[in-house]
Amino acid sequence: MKNRITSFTTLLAVAGTLLSGAAAQADEKIKVLLIDGQNNHNWKATTPVLVEALESTGQFEVEVSTSPPRNGSQADWEKWRPAFAKADAVLSNYNGQDWPKEVQTSFLDYVKNGGGFVVVHAANNSFGNWEEYNKVIGVGGWGGRKIGVHGPWVHIVDGKAVRDSETGGNGGSHGPRHPFQIVHIDSRHPVTKGLPEKWMHQKDELYCRLCGPAENMEVQGYAHSPQTRRNEPMLMTIAYGDGRVFHTPMGHDVEAMRCRGFFTIIQRGTEWAATGEVKRTAKVPDDFPTADEVSVVPAP
Repeated sequence: MKNRITSFTTLLAVAGTLLSGAAAQADEKIKVLLIDGQNNHNWKATTPVLVEALESTGQFEVEVSTSPPRNGSQADWEKWRPAFAKADAVLSNYNGQDWPKEVQTSFLDYVKNGGGFVVVHAANNSFGNWEEYNKVIGVGGWGGRKIGVHGPWVHIVDGKAVRDSETGGNGGSHGPRHPFQIVHIDSRHPVTKGLPEKWMHQKDELYCRLCGPAENMEVQGYAHSPQTRRNEPMLMTIAYGDGRVFHTPMGHDVEAMRCRGFFTIIQRGTEWAATGEVKRTAKVPDDFPTADEVSVVPAP
């Protein structure tokens, strides 16, 4: 009898340890490394909004790594070494000069070996001639990118991604900022699952003519461009090695980012990039935009 009691007590202790470990893991926040420091947009204004979008959920812990400025010294660049490996996901709010080779290698190793990466707006303008970065982000614009040279122009026809390498011309363009409707074409993906099929996004630049390798890339949502008269990808996921990448061309400025829909897809996209699932941020906000009306997150 004594042996039975001892065994049962041991079993309870092991079960308790496993449960407490699982609870601790559930309580542990997702670590996000946000890269900024150079951009043709006002990164000093938008970085705090991205941090707010994530940390307001209580599920993320964001560290910001700011690169040297464009006129930074070589010594400054030699000291800048973002700790990619310590993050569950890296979010780029960066569009500027090339990173040092050591940083490029560290970044690619991080993503290739299972790290998450989130691309926001002009981060897809960066590094036009960095072949591997173009594979990581799927498609991009500007930065010397040419349709058919750097890869096809990806747009949506009848709910499916079409790759156009014949049109030619510069990759990347947009018209005047305006509100536009997002249409989901993949409602089974964790990032879009449970969200309305159509929703209005706050006034923003609608990127079009994005081109690139588009390897292992899937499109979850699009917006119709008045400029090209084509459906342009707005929500994308890319597999790079063992890593997961979430890419949205939305988010030109603070006004655009304070869209409740943008907050939601950044939260979901970052969780998915970090973990491969969307559980902590799965609840659809009560004030999520409708198919016809924008919803704005009040400033704190």
